[in-house]
Amino acid sequence: MENARRASLHVIGHDAAFHTFSDAIASGRLHHAWLLTGPEGIGKMPLAFRMGRKLLNAEDGASPAGRLVTAGSHPDLLAVGRAFDEKRQKFRGEIVADDIRPINGFMHRTAAEGGWRVVLIDTAEAMNRNAANALLKILEEPPARAILILTSATPGALLPTIRSRVRKMSIAPLSGADVRAVLRDNAPDAESSEIERVVPLSDGSPGRALSLLADKGGAIDRLVREAVSGMSIARILDAAETLSRGGETVFALFFTLLGSAIADEARSIAPTQIQRGVRLADAWRQVAEIRARTENFNLDKQEAIIEALTAAGQGT
Repeated sequence: MENARRASLHVIGHDAAFHTFSDAIASGRLHHAWLLTGPEGIGKMPLAFRMGRKLLNAEDGASPAGRLVTAGSHPDLLAVGRAFDEKRQKFRGEIVADDIRPINGFMHRTAAEGGWRVVLIDTAEAMNRNAANALLKILEEPPARAILILTSATPGALLPTIRSRVRKMSIAPLSGADVRAVLRDNAPDAESSEIERVVPLSDGSPGRALSLLADKGGAIDRLVREAVSGMSIARILDAAETLSRGGETVFALFFTLLGSAIADEARSIAPTQIQRGVRLADAWRQVAEIRARTENFNLDKQEAIIEALTAAGQGT
C-alpha cells in the first residue's frame, strides 16, 4: 500500500532532476545505478518511481503498464525498503540481507515486458552490513537493461564501495508553493492556518511539514527546540512522562522533530564554531541510534525520550 501511494502519477517537484535522468536515457548512456540524495521527506522515492515509470513506458496512468505500477504489481519493477513487521505493526528499523538477495535473481531474469527491469531501494542507509554487502555483489556485475535507483538522506552512511559504483544525484528541497500543494493532496482536512504555520518551518520537506501538522499547535516542536538549548533534569523527566503517554505516533513524531531541530541548529552556527558543530553532529547520531535501538528491540519509550533529550542538550 505504501509503495502504491508513492507510485502515484501525481509527483510534485523535482522536474530538473527528472529531466537529467531523461536526458541520460536519450543519450543511450544510462548508468546502471543511481543514488538520489537529499533531506528526509522531500519526495525522493516518488521521484524514483517516476524515473521507473519512464523506463517501463508507464507514464500514462491509464495504460496497462501504468496501472500495474500504480497497483504495485508491475512484473519488471521491484521496490525494496524496511519491511513491515505485522506482529508489531510498524516498519522494521533496518533492511536485512534477506530483503536484498532477491534483487539479484530479479535483475538477471528476462523482463516480462521485454524492456527494463527496475529496482528501487528506499532509505538505503538503513541496510545493515550484510545487506550492504549483498547489494555490493549485485553492483559489481550489473546485468544489461537493469537499473538500481537508491534513495538516501545520509549517503555517508553507505559503504564507500557502494557510493563509488552509483551515479549520485542531489535532490533539492521543494519550494513553499510545492510543499503547500503536497499538503493539499495528503492532508485535505488541514486548516489553512496550520498549513501556513508549518510551511515556513518545513525547509522544503513535505514529509517534515506533514509531521509538523500532526503536532497540533507546535507543542512538540517548541519542546525539542528548547531541548537543543539545554533542559533541566526536572524538565526532561516531566516532558518524557508526558510524551510517553502519546503512544507510537507521538514517539515517532518526537524523534523526527528532535532530529530536525538538531540539524537546524547545526546549520545555523557560524563556521568558526567547529567544536559546537562536532557536538551537534554527535547529538544527532545519538538521537538516531536511540530511536533505532528502542524501535528494534521494543525498549522502554520513556527512558528513550529521557536519553534523547539529554543527548540533544549535550550538543550546546
